Amino acid sequence: MRTMTGKGTIIGKGRAAEVFAWGNDQVLKLYKDPGASEETEREFHSTAVAHKAGLPVPAVDRMVEVEGRPGIVFERIEGPTMSQVMLSAPLRLFQLAGSMAELHAAMHSCEVPDLPARRDRLEIGIRAAEALTPDMREAVLKALAQLPDGDTVCHGDLWPDNIIMSPKGPIIIDWSCATRGHPLADVARTWLLNRLTQVPVGLPERKLIDSMRALFHSAYLSRYLQLRPGSRKQITAWLLPVVAARLHENATEEEWPKLLRFIENRIG
Repeated sequence: MRTMTGKGTIIGKGRAAEVFAWGNDQVLKLYKDPGASEETEREFHSTAVAHKAGLPVPAVDRMVEVEGRPGIVFERIEGPTMSQVMLSAPLRLFQLAGSMAELHAAMHSCEVPDLPARRDRLEIGIRAAEALTPDMREAVLKALAQLPDGDTVCHGDLWPDNIIMSPKGPIIIDWSCATRGHPLADVARTWLLNRLTQVPVGLPERKLIDSMRALFHSAYLSRYLQLRPGSRKQITAWLLPVVAARLHENATEEEWPKLLRFIENRIG
């Protein structure tokens, strides 16, 4: 990892990282946590694997360290996110939902051996989730053990914020959670992101986003199931372990009661 000094103008930020302009045709994704070297290496590797497989992702250049923080230099992709397009043109909601479903379905036709197993990642999250009681954890792990394996590319964080609508077509970003596994586990993760995660408090468009998400997900799921084998019942079977593993991530305080209530209702 090369050590660099200075960074360009900030052009985006999320919970874990900030994105800066880097020269004329690249960007620097800089993790906020100086100790996030493992996460940086994982994202670098996953993005490189996805790009080599021919998926619509930014080219990855190198890992760097800037001001004591680990980061990755990517190809710069111009354009708004799918979320931004949807907020500015709500009448395009169904078209955009179909586009995301088609991206996801195409991704799930791609098999790669060079990513960690989705099942292992879920099990690690479930075992480490302190909010689960021993009985809850046992029930969730039992449910996970009964679900099928797979070797398709699973993005692990696919929702409209992570799709850039570039002049060349939609480009999928943020491959930090990528794994290989059963495609419907990945669809269940998208369900979680669209239905149970919380829109940040204070965001001016919060009410609009909340009202649009259910419609968007319904249209996305209908289109996905036209393109790929599977059923709503099979996707539902993945929700319990996927939601339980979320408790070990950076869920907000507002999300925790919803996640726990969902798990309790599923276990009965």
